Amino acid sequence: MTRVAAVDCGTNSIRLLVADVDPATGELTELDRRMQIVRLGQGVDRTGRLAPEALERTFAACREYAAVIAELGAERTRFVATSASRDAENRDDFVRGVVDILGVEPEVITGDQEAEFSFTGATRELTGMEAAGAERLPGKGGGGRRAGFARPYLVVDIGGGSTEFVLGDGAVRAARSVDIGCVRMTERHLVRDGEISDPPSPDRIAAIRADAAAALDEAEAAVPLREAATLVGLAGSVTTVAAIALGLDHYDSTAVHHARVSRARVAEITDRLVTSTHAERAAIPVIHPGRVDVIAAGSLVLLAIMDRTGAEEVVVSEHDILDGIAWSLA
Repeated sequence: MTRVAAVDCGTNSIRLLVADVDPATGELTELDRRMQIVRLGQGVDRTGRLAPEALERTFAACREYAAVIAELGAERTRFVATSASRDAENRDDFVRGVVDILGVEPEVITGDQEAEFSFTGATRELTGMEAAGAERLPGKGGGGRRAGFARPYLVVDIGGGSTEFVLGDGAVRAARSVDIGCVRMTERHLVRDGEISDPPSPDRIAAIRADAAAALDEAEAAVPLREAATLVGLAGSVTTVAAIALGLDHYDSTAVHHARVSRARVAEITDRLVTSTHAERAAIPVIHPGRVDVIAAGSLVLLAIMDRTGAEEVVVSEHDILDGIAWSLA
């Protein structure tokens, strides 16, 4: 076993996984997994720069994570930075701050690299399960979980700034990153004069759908989206929709992991989210406070993907880019 620490710093959140990994057996034992909403990408789509307050929120989370990594004695650490820091003119400020706190330089990876990590993290445990029988029938709220995942997989990671698409069997066949993350879509279409539309008007919803359609055209030029036998969805927008579908009264990652949510249920939840006010969304107990303003855009992106691919359901994974980063350290 090798004890490793993986940090994924995206547009909306920064996450940490400390785990023992054994490449000989394919076993990953999780010791600590945590997340903070820091909105590193605040305003990047408009200004092209990382805001000072966003950097300070991110550095505060890094200081907390550095303490956890030291306490658990991780032998190797890898820090991966994604969409917001790729786009920012002042990303050197971000790099220097991370090095000062964690002692490792953040790797500002490409969208294709991000997709490959996500694919590895999400599918490593699915390999070999294709022929397994049902474990549980669909549960409360139109979601359920059972084994049996046909290949090829299409892994879709809906982040804050971008969405990654990667198709593969045991290995990646094709990948593409496009700029339709939940924060980017919210800031581009749902914010006027510093205020979020509450609820968004039909024309603003239509604008998100149009952006999603154009981005899906771009993704489909590189990735044969409709060839997928199993659609695997990652990240907070997808896991939140799944938690709502399951009717949970508090977020439970064990229940969400490998849940299957039908397209009809995703459409129903999306309609609820885009027609609700901030207060109504905040009253849904499984929505993290940091996602209340961006979950409507995230659900619209997920539904657009299901419509384009023809997927009747999405398999939700709690294992994602963090797990892929951890495996890369092994």
